[in-house]
Amino acid sequence: MKQRAIYKLINEKRSEMSKSQHKIADFILENPHSIPFLTGAKLAELTGVSEATVVRFATFLGFSGYNDMQKELARTIEKRLNTVERLAMSPSEFTETEKVIYDHFNGDINNIKKTMEQLNIEDFEQAAEYILKAKRIYIIANRSAFSLGTFLQYYFNIILGKSQHIYSTESAFDNIHDVNKDDVVIGISYARYTKSTLDVVSYAQERGAKIIALTDNLSSPITAYANIALFASSDMNSFIDSFVAPLSVINALIAFVGNKQRKVTEKRLQSYEQLWDRYDVFY
Repeated sequence: MKQRAIYKLINEKRSEMSKSQHKIADFILENPHSIPFLTGAKLAELTGVSEATVVRFATFLGFSGYNDMQKELARTIEKRLNTVERLAMSPSEFTETEKVIYDHFNGDINNIKKTMEQLNIEDFEQAAEYILKAKRIYIIANRSAFSLGTFLQYYFNIILGKSQHIYSTESAFDNIHDVNKDDVVIGISYARYTKSTLDVVSYAQERGAKIIALTDNLSSPITAYANIALFASSDMNSFIDSFVAPLSVINALIAFVGNKQRKVTEKRLQSYEQLWDRYDVFY
């Protein structure tokens, strides 16, 4: 069986599975590196099914038994690990395609490491306090940074319910015209810094709003308007921006803010879950 074919097979046959088989399938897909080290009995215990159900699951997929399926999963994992180990090879041993791919992975890894080293925890905590106390949260993110703004606004709207992503140059000032000292504006700006983002953030500063900037370094023009600046590296030897590190900072900020008001967050999430279940939002 070809590499990853077993995972494709599991997904393709999900519609034919019983509830117990779904539990096994989900565990395998979510914990692929664990399966080679689990007996059938242990897998049964972890998924809350009988050992006989584990064996039937393997035969359902076309294997002679659990051990046969386990060996195939182990071979697939071994191939994956061998690929990861190639990252430690000398670049001269890479094919041209591997070099392009691994250079980008290593670039993102380095950006995250650099971001962790330079992150000011006090500024991070202060940014969270501004957000929690704000009457309204405006997120300004344009062009390539648009996706970061959308992601941040989506989760802030779920856990806080008072955020808006402003990105249209034409209507930006219409949407933020009454911004004031009770509000927080989060400006996301990376080289080459979008003028419209700086214009809106500048206006919000004049109106007394708290400004949180997420940007690449101290020389970024948005820092001139910021009460708090959070820095995330985006260095990449490419025509595209590397937003892995900025997204990591955003993830951390969302999680931190949610935990700071855990009861409110849990109540809001429960309300959303009821709504999502009612209208079958998720497959």
